[in-house]
Amino acid sequence: MSAPTSTGPGPLPDPARPEVGAALFSTWSVGTPERQRAAVEAIATTWDNRPWPSPDLLSYNVYAGTDGDTLMHHSQWTSEAAYHVFFRTRRQERNDAIDSAVPDIKRLGLSHYQRYPSFSAPAAPVGTADPGLIVLVEIDFDDPDPRLRRSWVDLVVEALESEPDPGLLAADFHLIVDGEGHLSTDRARVLTYARWTGAEAYEAAMAADGPRAGSSAWDRVRDVPGLVGSTSRGYRFLRSFVPRSAP
Repeated sequence: MSAPTSTGPGPLPDPARPEVGAALFSTWSVGTPERQRAAVEAIATTWDNRPWPSPDLLSYNVYAGTDGDTLMHHSQWTSEAAYHVFFRTRRQERNDAIDSAVPDIKRLGLSHYQRYPSFSAPAAPVGTADPGLIVLVEIDFDDPDPRLRRSWVDLVVEALESEPDPGLLAADFHLIVDGEGHLSTDRARVLTYARWTGAEAYEAAMAADGPRAGSSAWDRVRDVPGLVGSTSRGYRFLRSFVPRSAP
């Protein structure tokens, strides 16, 4: 297997890529913007100098939190089983190399998601050009029935199509999967991977949520039973690692 090639600041990974059987998202807390940069350099050194770990890993992508503390990792695998092979055989030595360069990284969790239908703004550019801001929103429910989460996403897409947010390029929805081993979870969660033109557009949209109180489409979203709450973080896309033979 060939060594990986980083796409640098090139195109984002395509969340709708049909070969993706498992989308894994994890967050690290590193403390400061300086440690963010150092951790990304350590990740790049570690991955650029090792063979690509598996033909079943389609891409590994790193994003820096606008909070100056977090790093978000998004990897695309053909299956969860393929990831577990990597976890048993190659993951730890890579983490050890990164930790030796940047000690005391806090790994806040890793979850397995499968993509659900998405929303794309009619005027959004074709392809996966780098937007100004990625916002990850985690929405929690107190009902484990996955049909509730799918219905909620359907309502959000309907609301976005009727009343789109200026500056929102696309929103890809993912449903959490109860995986094996350390990926097991009892969380009933939807993850939204939203691409925005920039932080100003996102902040303006959040500030405009009040007037939407009279919107029947958004009222239906808010009134879904079992909806507990949500958290969100903003990120900038930094690096994408793909096998050299990838197109």
